[in-house]
Amino acid sequence: MAGETLYVVDRIVTKPGCGKKFVDEWRTGYLPNAGRRNLTLDNVLVSPPLWSEDESNVVTITWAVEGTAGWWAMTRSSRGDSALGQWWDAMNPLIAERTRTMAATADDVESLADV
Repeated sequence: MAGETLYVVDRIVTKPGCGKKFVDEWRTGYLPNAGRRNLTLDNVLVSPPLWSEDESNVVTITWAVEGTAGWWAMTRSSRGDSALGQWWDAMNPLIAERTRTMAATADDVESLADV
């Protein structure tokens, strides 16, 4: 199972007018410590691709972790990080909805599922 990459996909729907503020806060408050939690930033997408005072943005952040061992390391370190929970709590006024899912490339699914 060496070499497979798992992707952690965070999808944040911001409250209307809060997209830019959320991304700015995320860049300064979340991103600098993500490496300690075994996360490597893959991509940040914003939809629609404009900051509006009247509309929500969907911010999709994709992280890469090295295989299932990397995923478990990320999960363990995130659960024990009280500052991380406090950061998300502070972001609640900016967020309408937040989800996290996992994904892999189609080529890696069979080997990842063979446990």
